[in-house]
Amino acid sequence: MFKNKNWIVHLVLIIGGLTMIVPFIWMFLTALKTPTESTAIPPIIFPKKWQWNTFGDVAEVLPFMKFYINTALMVIGRVIGSVLFSAMAAYACARLKFPGRNLFFTMVLVQMMIPSQIFIVPQYLLVQKLGLLDTVPALIIPGIISAFGTFLLRQFFLSLPDDLEEAAVLDGASVWTIFFKIMLPLARSGLISLAIFTSLFAFKDLMWPLIVNNSIDKMTLASGLANLQGQYSTNYPQLMAGSLLAIWPMILIFIIFQKKFIQGIATSGGKL
Repeated sequence: MFKNKNWIVHLVLIIGGLTMIVPFIWMFLTALKTPTESTAIPPIIFPKKWQWNTFGDVAEVLPFMKFYINTALMVIGRVIGSVLFSAMAAYACARLKFPGRNLFFTMVLVQMMIPSQIFIVPQYLLVQKLGLLDTVPALIIPGIISAFGTFLLRQFFLSLPDDLEEAAVLDGASVWTIFFKIMLPLARSGLISLAIFTSLFAFKDLMWPLIVNNSIDKMTLASGLANLQGQYSTNYPQLMAGSLLAIWPMILIFIIFQKKFIQGIATSGGKL
């Protein structure tokens, strides 16, 4: 009976996994159809003739190499800033004793409850005052501080034993030495998890890149693909081909860091 229950669980998980894959399969099949086949009713699942030239066509319409470079710079900049500043803020909230520590962390939690769209206007005004509109640094600035990252890494620092920190203090280590040489290496799983989360959030960010950058050569993959959406008609095969060209980096990153990603999520709530 126990084994039968395991088979049922595995069957449900397999069905769920296949369901998650269906949109990607449909995206791939649509990219290989003609525009008429992509909008046919009832839907046509398999194209009569595979249109492999669609990928080349969309690469000629949009500067994908520029999109890749801008997206990579945005992701790298946000990951470095988010991991560094979130780790410092999280360590201060978890391990240091100072007046107003709980109030500060409460403000971080409150920020997580506010929709991010509320911050778009002040962020835009800040970038405008800095003279960075329509530049790659404008894409990075809103993501270098992460309330979610502060909360996530705080859980890691709280789970670490106090003996390590006390021993370092007895040896004469400064706060910065303890932070960089002892605490950060021990929170490596959390840092990797935050880096992956930040990469995913940055990669799929659409609204901010559309608002802050207008030049086609300063857009990211997400905002660049929006140019394929026509006002009156849309070439869906090209849109799906462009989407496939855009998502493969994130799929590759997840495959490479899958073990660390799952490990970080599993251990992030070890101690409240």
